[in-house]
Amino acid sequence: MNIQKAETKTKETFFMTEADSLKESTLRKLIAKTINGTQAAEILQLSVRQVKRLKKRFVKKGIKGILHKNRGKASNHSVPESKRKEIIKIIKTSYPDFGPTLACEKLTELHNISLSAQTIRTLMVDNDLWKVKPMASKKFPHVWRARKDCLGQMQQYDGSYHNWFEGRLKNALGEIITINCLLCSIDDATGKITYAKFDDNEGVLPTMAFWQEYIEILGKPVSIYLDKGSTYKNNSRKNAVNVLELTQFQRACRQTGINLIHAHSPQAKGRVERLFQTLQDRLIKELRLKNISTIAEANIFLTKVFIPWFNRKFAVAPKNSSDIHTGLSEKEGLINKM
Repeated sequence: MNIQKAETKTKETFFMTEADSLKESTLRKLIAKTINGTQAAEILQLSVRQVKRLKKRFVKKGIKGILHKNRGKASNHSVPESKRKEIIKIIKTSYPDFGPTLACEKLTELHNISLSAQTIRTLMVDNDLWKVKPMASKKFPHVWRARKDCLGQMQQYDGSYHNWFEGRLKNALGEIITINCLLCSIDDATGKITYAKFDDNEGVLPTMAFWQEYIEILGKPVSIYLDKGSTYKNNSRKNAVNVLELTQFQRACRQTGINLIHAHSPQAKGRVERLFQTLQDRLIKELRLKNISTIAEANIFLTKVFIPWFNRKFAVAPKNSSDIHTGLSEKEGLINKM
């Protein structure tokens, strides 16, 4: 947009856009009667009545008369300087590593400051609290696989090893435990976290316990989409067809009629991978704000607070409203107890 300077008789300087310059030249022609009001209205794409009012102001005030009256004034929606300083102080003190969206949510929830995430982002960028990331150009953009139709049709499952407690978790000897495992399943059709719990690892016993608790709460899913970890799949070169060659988890799922689907890459089960990226940002900060430092407290917080909040915010409606989880038969229940 070209900006031009125009001076009045009092040497007052204004900045004019191309649109302002067009208005000026058209009005001068109109005053000189080289064009009429209808032609001026057509050039400026205004009504004849608007052109008359514009001409009257131009004759009376000159260049100043055709500039927008709010030019140079602060916006009615601008944030007062005192409030800007207050917001920046809160973010620096309480949320120094929060992103703009999460910081905006906490300002609304805990400090009664209701501003848009874009406004908070601008404030954080202006005060070097957030760096704008350039858009990544992808020659071959990833295309998401279509979601399943019903709740319970497929669960994507995985474990994520991370410093979830930021050094607050200690063992019986008082030693700091830096790495813990979060086991989590997300429904493919809805994007809901169906179950999640912290454990020491994603080995056979934690995984079996996870799915036993899952089935007791929600029922049996049709299929589970997971990776080729040794807990979930016999990775020997032999073709694992014989039941004796299956892992404990594979045998349990076969006996209960749950279909296991093994992803060939992390991108294939991208919903649960993307979920962990979100949790490693949001969940860690929520645990910090609540000062949670034990696995038992964290699992209660997950079940009662975080998962319900997450699902309200991020879950989507499935194509089909049916829940196709099924209960264990009496025979399967006996097998499970064995």
